[in-house]
Formats: sequence, structure tokens, C-alpha cells
Amino acid sequence: MAFVQKSIEVNVPVRTAYNQWTQFESFPRFMQGVEHVQQLDGRRLRWRANLYGSTEEWDAVITEQIPDERIAWTNERGAENAGVVTFHRITDQSCRVSLQLEYTPSGFIESIGDALGFVSRQIEGDLERFKEFIERQGVESGAWRGTIEAPKSEPSPVGVASSTQTGSGAYSNRDESEGADWGRQPVAKDDVPAFGVGRSSSQNVGSDDARAAVAAGSETGPET
Repeated sequence: MAFVQKSIEVNVPVRTAYNQWTQFESFPRFMQGVEHVQQLDGRRLRWRANLYGSTEEWDAVITEQIPDERIAWTNERGAENAGVVTFHRITDQSCRVSLQLEYTPSGFIESIGDALGFVSRQIEGDLERFKEFIERQGVESGAWRGTIEAPKSEPSPVGVASSTQTGSGAYSNRDESEGADWGRQPVAKDDVPAFGVGRSSSQNVGSDDARAAVAAGSETGPET
């Protein structure tokens, strides 16, 4: 496994930076090579990216999520990776975003690219693009403020719970019966564009119909 850690200072409040990062389907806006991120349910994401000239797909599960502090994930299928992004307040109007990624290069091309530091530079570039994106916007395009508790038995080297547990113990602080409240709630309406792939601002509002559409992978939309 290879390991990369990068940080950047962002001139927005820590809450704003965190809220934007919860809008996973906006990642193609600032992550190089990422073509599509689909939210499958409250914890699972499907990724498609062009890596070293080939298309890769994988499913990831969010293993821990603490508002304004951290989001951790690991893969369930496809490209092997796990990581955590953390948010640290500097002042009322600035914060530091730190990204740690642990991954396994697959194949000769990726191994050579990793040896030459391509992955490290790409992550650094992704953070710079996120900084430019959220500072230019000034406000988040949406937010989800719920908590997912990490399984307590299987910590990873980068502080990411590696279990893919799907039972209630993995996210006991969330009541999935309350209309699937993982629908990422907007903090602004008409004045903020609905960025991202497969999610419109109306879906972010959190109506039952919209949440059902997102959970089914519906793409009704027009952002790390």
C-alpha cells in the first residue's frame, strides 16, 4: 500500500469547507480525472475516473463522518483505497483541509506513476482546485450535518475504520427511518447553483420524492 498526505489552507470558515465536501457528486468539479461520483445511499458512493488513460470504477463506503472535523472512507469494490479528510479551524474565516490517502497501485503504469510522485502531485492539485472552487463560490452548494460513527474494532493505519459493516452499529447516531435523512441539505437556495453530477438543488432540499430519486441513482441535475 502507498500513502499520501497533503494539506492546504482555505480562506473560508471550517463549516463552509466541510459542508462543501459532503457534496460528493460535486467532486468532478475539482478532482482531476474523476468523471462521475454517484451517491448510492447514505453511506455508499460509486466512483468512475480516468486514471493513466484507463477508466476505473469502484464503490466506497463512508466509515466515519463528524461534522466540521472528518470524513473517512474505504473501498468495497474495485480500486483498493482508503482515506480520511480532516478539517481544522484556523480563524473564523479560514481553515486547514488535510487529506490522507492509502491505496494500492494496480499495474505497471500506475506503479511507475506512483514511484514518480504523480499521485502525490495530483492530490496536491485537487486540494488547490478545491480551495479555488470554494473561495470563488464563497458559500457551500449544499450540506449534510449528520454523523456516522466509526466501527470501533478495526482502525486502519490512517485512522480510517476499515470495516465495511452495514448494520446499525456502524451509524447508530442516524435514524434512517426519518425519511432517509442523509439527503444533503442546502444552506442556500436560489442564489447558489446546484453543482455536481446527478443531484439538483431540489433533491438537496430533502423531499421524500427527491431522496428516493437520489437513492435510486436518478440523474436529474443540470462541485474536492
